[in-house]
Amino acid sequence: MFRFAHPEYLYGLYLIPVLALAFWYLARRRGRLLEQFAGKALHPVLLPTYSRGKGALRGSIWLLALTFLLVAASDPQIGTKLETVKQTGIDIYIVLDVSLSMQAQDIQPSRLEKAKLEISNLIQRLHGDRIGLIVFAGEPFVQFPLTTDYSAANLFLDAAGVSTVPDQGTAIAAAMNLAVKSFDNTSKTEKAIVIFTDGEDHEGDITQAIDNAKKNHISVYTIGLGSPDGVPIPVYDDKGQQIGFKKDNKGNVVLTKLDASTLQRIASETGGRYFQGANGRDELEIIYNDLSKIKKTEFGEKRVTDYEDRFYYFLAPAILLLLLEFFMSERKSALFGKLNKKLGLEK
Repeated sequence: MFRFAHPEYLYGLYLIPVLALAFWYLARRRGRLLEQFAGKALHPVLLPTYSRGKGALRGSIWLLALTFLLVAASDPQIGTKLETVKQTGIDIYIVLDVSLSMQAQDIQPSRLEKAKLEISNLIQRLHGDRIGLIVFAGEPFVQFPLTTDYSAANLFLDAAGVSTVPDQGTAIAAAMNLAVKSFDNTSKTEKAIVIFTDGEDHEGDITQAIDNAKKNHISVYTIGLGSPDGVPIPVYDDKGQQIGFKKDNKGNVVLTKLDASTLQRIASETGGRYFQGANGRDELEIIYNDLSKIKKTEFGEKRVTDYEDRFYYFLAPAILLLLLEFFMSERKSALFGKLNKKLGLEK
């Protein structure tokens, strides 16, 4: 099997014909200027050692060397062997509250940004485990299903925000039920749910959601974000500029408070743990240490090709061509004089 590790560098090959055209134009312009300065009959007298053929050859060498360098930079690789690797790990669904109250700044830079930073740090620690993300406010939905593609997971995580879910609210029970439903029940992997929320204004039947998680042997970890004293909720315009704070129908500023009791109950009854989010602390590091102690289970196989680099096959000739061009002069030689006459470059 053959592939390029960095195929984006191959786009540079589009420059080669452009540069070739530029070299040709400059050579013709140079010739015209020389003819304007003196007639062709005087060229052998004025420039007895100049070879037009060597100038064209040096330009061709530059273009060929650049072509080799671009191919070398793209790192061509050849697959040498195909291996089947067993995939083992645990399944984790992150449940992220993206309601307006998560924009509160009692945790810097905000409750939501703090949660996303911790989730991103967790993704970087994972090795073979599958992770999925569910976002919720008034209604939950799967931002991305269980995956081991951590790069894609980070991209979808970055896109999560308060505008992701149109209906506002804090439907923790519905989000838990969706997470339980989204696991692969045919897989024997250990499963865990991690909830980031301020826990405020929860909707639905929490008891039923807890029972559903317990029935499926799923531990639920909860991280409460915010202050129990209450803080205002910033409101932003389309440009991301803060224009004030959220107000109720009477014009009073709305305060958002952490509801820790519900989150503590969810964690304790499902065998998980509760943490209160704080500035400068990464709660997911503690949770990950817990999760890493869970027995990892085989959940599939994937075929991996072992590739070896072959960029030096193109880098070596590129260097040789550049050295050749460096030591090549534009003075005439007997060999190039004959070649130029055959090509019609000189008389």
